[in-house]
Amino acid sequence: MSLILTLNAGSSSIKFGVYDTSDEPKEEARGQIDALGPEARLVIEAGGTVAVTPIGPADHATGLERLIAALAPMFAGRAIAAVGHRVVHGGADIDGPRRLTPDLLDHLATLSPLAPLHQPHNLAGVRAALAAFPGAVQVAAFDTAFHRGHPWVNDTFALPRRFFDQGVRRYGFHGLSYDYVSGKLAEDHPELAEARVIVAHLGNGASLCALRGRRSIASSMGFSALDGMPMGTRVGQLDPGVVLYLMDRGMTTAEITDLLYKESGLKGLSGISHDMRTLLASDAPEAAQAIAYYTFRLAREIGALSAALCGLDALVFTGGIGEHAAPVRAMALERLEFLGLEVDGARNAADAPMIHAGRVPILVMPTDEERVIARAASRVLLTGGAESLS
Repeated sequence: MSLILTLNAGSSSIKFGVYDTSDEPKEEARGQIDALGPEARLVIEAGGTVAVTPIGPADHATGLERLIAALAPMFAGRAIAAVGHRVVHGGADIDGPRRLTPDLLDHLATLSPLAPLHQPHNLAGVRAALAAFPGAVQVAAFDTAFHRGHPWVNDTFALPRRFFDQGVRRYGFHGLSYDYVSGKLAEDHPELAEARVIVAHLGNGASLCALRGRRSIASSMGFSALDGMPMGTRVGQLDPGVVLYLMDRGMTTAEITDLLYKESGLKGLSGISHDMRTLLASDAPEAAQAIAYYTFRLAREIGALSAALCGLDALVFTGGIGEHAAPVRAMALERLEFLGLEVDGARNAADAPMIHAGRVPILVMPTDEERVIARAASRVLLTGGAESLS
């Protein structure tokens, strides 16, 4: 049987999965190149074992080359029928996976300024896979696609209307994660399938999504992947007047971009680290302040999206911080008992699947973006063209 390879090139890692080509792809291996930079490492999980190999200095390009070389023996003569790629930005019109063509690749490259930490790396993964597997079908699954179909009021800015028509609008991101979580909710908690649910995807990047009937109604992220929550190195919500002020002070576009995407968020607030684990373990007052701001903004976003939904029937935490940082969940939810969100302290400390003590369910749920990508690639293999994620 042939195989599907998935590639998910993020801002600081390259995740991958190897799947068979059945209707519901079965995972054979997964892993990532972690901590891209001077001390990167390759992690491969297969057959119940985990192998960790230091690979030294690696950026996205060299990391992809080493990943493909390391996986070659695992293929055991089986062909790679399709490579599924996470692509962060699909623009205003793409609402599901697409088979990648040269014209589509050219179009996606024009969207790189809207997601500079991700889109260039996503497309570099596509080009590396095209070279390594020239006979495979290349399929893109888009983070923005899940959010197409929002009510107009959730996608527009109060700018002259011509800007909306030119593409200046809220797009929303982390759609692959939200697609997976919404499906698992329907599978494991069918009573919540049609409910009003907020999903908090909290990792190095962070956003929240309001779901009604498993469809995205609103998202905390907007035109770019900067808005909403503070993140590892990204600023989150910011008065645009600050940007104007910085420009007047002589900062260039490149300097401001670097500031907002790479030097802000938890890293900038603490002056210590972008990693929530490091901050939670620190006694420094700056670490405590960074966590306090993060959890304050998290509570605000949950409150705002509850208003967008006209109520709240369940809250789901996912992503590395969402699944494993019990103090973050507890600190944010302290402010939200008025919404019926009450935490069971013991369950929360144990990262239990359900941590609520009140009337509104609070779930902790792993996400699986790679599986969503593999499903998209499998469907395109079967149909030969585009396929909706829904």
